[in-house]
Amino acid sequence: MERAVYFDAWFPRQHNYHPSLPPRRLRMLDDLVEYRATMLVWSALGGGSIALPYLEQEAFGDVPPRYRLYGFVNDSEFVAECHKRGIKIFGVVFECQGWEFPIELNDAEDQILAMNEPRGAGRPGWLGLREFSGNRYPKLLPPFERYFPGGLKNSLGEPVHDLLEEAATRDIHGRPCHSQWVECPDRTHYAYNMDRNNPVWREYLKAIIRIQVDAGVDGIELDEADTPLTSLPYGGCFCRDCRDGFREYLRALPAAELPKELEGTDLTNFDYGKWLLTRGYDFQEHQETNPLYWDYLRFQQHTAGGYFAELADYARAYAASKGRTVLVSGNFFRLSGYYYAMASKVDVLITEMFNTGYRQPAWCRYCAGFAGDMPLITVGNPYGGVGPDLLPKLQAGHGYDLFRMMTYEAAALGISMSIPYGAWMGSVIQDAFYAPHDLITQIQSFIADNAGLYSTRTFSETAVVFSTRSDFEQSKLRAGIHEAVTFELGGGSRDDTPFWQTCERLIEARQPYDVVMFADGAERADLAPLAAELAQYRTLLVPACSWLTERQADLIGEFADAGGQVLVLGTLGSNLPASRIETLLGHRNVRVGREDASIVSDLNGGAQITVDPAIDCGINIHRIEAGAALHLIRYDYDEARDCVPVLSSMSLRVRLSVGFGNLTCYSQDGELAASLTSDGDSYLIALRNVPLYSVIVLHPTEAPRQGS
Repeated sequence: MERAVYFDAWFPRQHNYHPSLPPRRLRMLDDLVEYRATMLVWSALGGGSIALPYLEQEAFGDVPPRYRLYGFVNDSEFVAECHKRGIKIFGVVFECQGWEFPIELNDAEDQILAMNEPRGAGRPGWLGLREFSGNRYPKLLPPFERYFPGGLKNSLGEPVHDLLEEAATRDIHGRPCHSQWVECPDRTHYAYNMDRNNPVWREYLKAIIRIQVDAGVDGIELDEADTPLTSLPYGGCFCRDCRDGFREYLRALPAAELPKELEGTDLTNFDYGKWLLTRGYDFQEHQETNPLYWDYLRFQQHTAGGYFAELADYARAYAASKGRTVLVSGNFFRLSGYYYAMASKVDVLITEMFNTGYRQPAWCRYCAGFAGDMPLITVGNPYGGVGPDLLPKLQAGHGYDLFRMMTYEAAALGISMSIPYGAWMGSVIQDAFYAPHDLITQIQSFIADNAGLYSTRTFSETAVVFSTRSDFEQSKLRAGIHEAVTFELGGGSRDDTPFWQTCERLIEARQPYDVVMFADGAERADLAPLAAELAQYRTLLVPACSWLTERQADLIGEFADAGGQVLVLGTLGSNLPASRIETLLGHRNVRVGREDASIVSDLNGGAQITVDPAIDCGINIHRIEAGAALHLIRYDYDEARDCVPVLSSMSLRVRLSVGFGNLTCYSQDGELAASLTSDGDSYLIALRNVPLYSVIVLHPTEAPRQGS
């Protein structure tokens, strides 16, 4: 398990100014070593969306002696120092941000006296993509042609002199969309939302990647990986390249899949924007009610995956040309289903949560299933999450167990929650998220010292299927814009779909489970597991999988043939012939469940785990080399006492197919104690002094006891 740090390192009590991160100091490395960090995300070289020369200054710029006195280094030096300590560091590419900042200059326009925070020091001006691409300041910046000999040309073959105007996303009325979630409302800077469908912008992003690779980064993190879907809350993108791309997408559809609204329409010169406006729609609000909305969404998801892959391949190829290898990742926001197609192109999964909560076990188990054996890093999101509430508590010396809960929960349930180090607090709050140093070192030391307790494999007897295409189809049936593709700054909750409802019912029943991913077979190849890989499960829950590939339908049947119980919740495979589904539903080991039924009574063999007393908790049984590591995270936080009180005693009865003979306990304070008795495949674990987070390792009968 990677021990990642969300390393923005923004300044306390000041705005988190995208896209350029504050300069790094050597003292930060001491902290990272104490945090046992193995990987840094959102950690370096973000300024390319201001200008490439600005990015080069971040990477290689001179550091004045006054700053050297305090250990300041440029980013390439910081990268090299991370390498000495075995820490991998990612350069971050802000893909949908195109920036303009107010500046103040001397009269010769060869020196910046103020930037972003004016102080009345000189001649006012602007600095950003527009000035860089137009060679506005020849005494200040190298010419644009130094980076792009011959300049850049758009998809019509026209030379580009204003990169900001050329590559911005535009609403249906032609107005540029803004990346409002990163603009500070009390500042005059601004960020256009940029369009990766525009080939000019992709070429510019590749130049950013080249500089980051040259600076020595271990990985390239493509933030806002679904660009230009990021423009949806602000009117979507109706730039020329998006309109032309959507037209060609529609023209390539088989006749049977062409939307009925377009029957008999000559698509040769089809313009979606004009087509909507003539029908009285402008794509500004309630977008899902606009004709062809879901087709437009599928087109944008498809192109997002294709162009993400292009940049990922480019990063690897450029690194190889320099005799290097780099990791590739991206911000797969919320791990929405359509990102599953892109996941095959990365080495590390990084996801920003939709809402950061103290308790989100279903989200953690979904992430673990999505990632499989791939490293996965989660980071918090201040919008709609608990960060703005938790930060002042921590600053006042309170809320430590709340922070422990959300961090240990991720580890217990199979993923990695990054540690915040000056993490993002949004564009309004003037502060950065720093948790107390001793608290972080305590948590990270426990995880690092007990790395053998964590695994991506489990002893769960229950699996829940998540179908990416079915998730998309369900979104059409629900009112409102699908949250998975809409970045709403005001927050919201997880989808109330059958998949999430099923997971929540399992959590409420304190049952361990895994998530099995079903790809759509088109955007990502159908890699549904073989029946043998599902052999550990007694029950396969199939909630609202309304769209299945032939292979997935076969798999469900094979699982039932092998004696496993399939529980179908909601519609199944409506895209397949009805006779095929009727045969499947008629199988002796396939049942149709009811939403009001007890989830435990539906499981083959009943509950795998029973908990006494029935506290609010999350449970996951990691399959590790030493045996079975049962991770128990408690959620019964006492607000009055500001802690999760130690529970004097409790018991767990667990069903496991492997024979176990003894156990070892692990807890942060070392006070946890336990005893083990067994009856066949049923194991009774009696616990004493149960803290917020516990790990109990059951050792196979023939294996010697390990640990202490």
